[in-house]
Amino acid sequence: MQSTAANVTTYLEQTPPERQAALTRLRNLCLSTLRGYEETMEYGMPCYKRNGAVEVSWASQKNYISLYILKKAVLDAHRSELVTASIGKGCIRFSKPDKLDFAVIEKLLVGTRESADVAC
Repeated sequence: MQSTAANVTTYLEQTPPERQAALTRLRNLCLSTLRGYEETMEYGMPCYKRNGAVEVSWASQKNYISLYILKKAVLDAHRSELVTASIGKGCIRFSKPDKLDFAVIEKLLVGTRESADVAC
């Protein structure tokens, strides 16, 4: 669901209470891992940009939490580790907050940060 929140803090305050802890942890992981990135709100969700291009974003959807890893090679390298998620081209869908695998998410974020590939 697309948000009209002006910043990520407001976005988090507007998410369902049962998701706030997991989403806050996801945000903090993004902030600590994606050094040199700019945190913004774009497309109604939190995004992390480098050199003006969004490379990572996430959202609280109606039926799941989505994580967008926009470097295909990075997502493909870790696809087999995401056993509790539904995965599309660049979107990883976690059905419940407790399904987020933060160890694998950290690998995805580090891979994104270290990759010279262009985001799709």
